[in-house]
Amino acid sequence: MAKKDDDNPLEEIQKQLSQLLKGQNVQVAFAPFMKAAEDRQQESEEDDEEPIEPESDDSLQGFRDFDRKPKEIRDYLDRFVIKQEQAKRVLSVAVCDHYNHVRHCVENPDAASREYVKPNVLLLGPTGVGKTYLMRNVAKLLGVPFVKADATKFSETGYVGYDVEDIVRDLVKVADGDVELAQHGIIYVDEIDKIASAASKGGRDVSGRGVQINLLKLMEETEVNLHSAHDMMGQMKAMMEMQQGGKPGKRSISTRNILFIVSGAFDQLAEDVKRRLDRNKIGFGPSDADDDNTSRYLAMAETRDFINYGFEPEFVGRLPVRVACEELRPTDLAEILLSSEGNVLEQLRRDFQGYDISFEMDEESIHRVAELAYKENTGARGLVTVLERVFRDFKFELPSTAVKEFKVNAEMVDDPSVTLAKLLEDNADLLDEAMLGDIDRFAEDFKQRHGFSLRFHKPAKQALATIAKKSGRSVYAICERKFSDLEHGLKIIHQRTGRDSFPIDKKVVADPDKELSRWVVESFRGQEDES
Repeated sequence: MAKKDDDNPLEEIQKQLSQLLKGQNVQVAFAPFMKAAEDRQQESEEDDEEPIEPESDDSLQGFRDFDRKPKEIRDYLDRFVIKQEQAKRVLSVAVCDHYNHVRHCVENPDAASREYVKPNVLLLGPTGVGKTYLMRNVAKLLGVPFVKADATKFSETGYVGYDVEDIVRDLVKVADGDVELAQHGIIYVDEIDKIASAASKGGRDVSGRGVQINLLKLMEETEVNLHSAHDMMGQMKAMMEMQQGGKPGKRSISTRNILFIVSGAFDQLAEDVKRRLDRNKIGFGPSDADDDNTSRYLAMAETRDFINYGFEPEFVGRLPVRVACEELRPTDLAEILLSSEGNVLEQLRRDFQGYDISFEMDEESIHRVAELAYKENTGARGLVTVLERVFRDFKFELPSTAVKEFKVNAEMVDDPSVTLAKLLEDNADLLDEAMLGDIDRFAEDFKQRHGFSLRFHKPAKQALATIAKKSGRSVYAICERKFSDLEHGLKIIHQRTGRDSFPIDKKVVADPDKELSRWVVESFRGQEDES
């Protein structure tokens, strides 16, 4: 066979497309693919007698009906995010300003040509204070497409990595391909401070100054191709659509009305601001009692501080709305568990409810969890760390018992293993009851899989439960291991005698193979006696 016959046609098309995108004059051979596409199009036209109605712009109806007020948005965010009053106020105003403008443009397309400065937002604050959670809930309330990306994953155009324009394409995917809807969505870029420090040192930096410039273009106004230069399949699809001669779809998306929110911890920036303020002090006054409050200094950051930090002046200028989130104190973390909708404690309750188990947690234990979480220095994420550590063995042990409820106090938070041991000891009888139930469950599963009924005698169940407790394994796993070969012998017996129900006593538990062999031999003898 000639080498030409071995070539993959898709690889050849991809190669030609790559050369075409580089500007070379290449004739791409799409004939086999286009013929099939044309045939499908002709069949579709023959089947559809009624004309196709043009797509409606119902996706924009939500923007026409936008009538939210800043205080309403703030009140909605209060349900999910504790503290951050100033951030909620600033975000609520920025979002309302922006979508009032969008509504005006949708109602009056001529207004879109007027000069418009978007209220892009810069959120500053330590990790775990709710920056991302704020934006997700804003987008959820408004019903607009929302994507989140980390600035550290971006690379400058021309380098290997995640192109900044890809986040705009991701917005289209979130909008299920509705470009018009995506053009009014929200893009959230986290860890923006990570692309500033390297750029401030000078030199070429694929994740610093170049990324800032590319993001600057998106935040300002630009057209982004729906298919990147590296998306060969997307390019092929677009070219095939053009070959078909149908109505071409949109090839690009405008970022003019996409709202950009960027955020970062900016730890070093807080120290820079503090030094600047200290230099401006006159005399030797008493030191501030709250000098370790990072949020306090971030709130006083000025444009020059961001530029000195390593941001391009133009980049900072496209983020006119700036607000610092406050650090969460132990009382705030406790409030999250007590009143925030969808908090991690509610998720933990749902996890236990999957096993029909509930628990009560007194206020003292909640405050103890908050104190330990605060020491983790990861904001609200510390709550997840502490609660997972406290409840991990309870989630492992209790589903295999008949314990259906327990109480959580401060002593359990400090030493969960001691509390769990006492709980299991006090409910030892319930543990046996749960094991006996698991043996019945194994018998039911065995019958469904193999068609044979296993009638466990009570002494046999107790023997299995004893083995399980001594080995530290589940009684279900003990049954699976002991009776793994039982089905083969039972099939032989069934073929000879028709039996499909078998008693399981202590002798079978002690030596399943021996008893099964005896049953098989007896089935042969019984058949001989009949003959």
